Amino acid sequence: RVALARALIMDPPLLLLDEPTAGLDPNGADAFCELVRELHAALGTTMVMVTHDLDTLFALATRVAVLADRKVIVTGAPAEVAHFPHPFVEQFFLGERGRRAMAPVQAGKET
Repeated sequence: RVALARALIMDPPLLLLDEPTAGLDPNGADAFCELVRELHAALGTTMVMVTHDLDTLFALATRVAVLADRKVIVTGAPAEVAHFPHPFVEQFFLGERGRRAMAPVQAGKET
């Protein structure tokens, strides 16, 4: 949070976040996601995030780029990218962790 506040003081047009929830417990990660949502709503800052945390990805990302085979293999909305036919994407998004992280997204589609 302190690093994020320090970066925002400079009023950057773009904020880069590298694994921002690494090392946080689930409650801390959820609190961070809520903080980022509030900051984005208040400041309109564009944020680019690198993460392997699927819960954070689905909580915050509106657009995703997946890197595999030394290149970007797909871009789009997280729920769309999750179904791209590529072995890495299938393992990452449709494995057990991915299915758990996508459950709230899928539930939102059903209502």
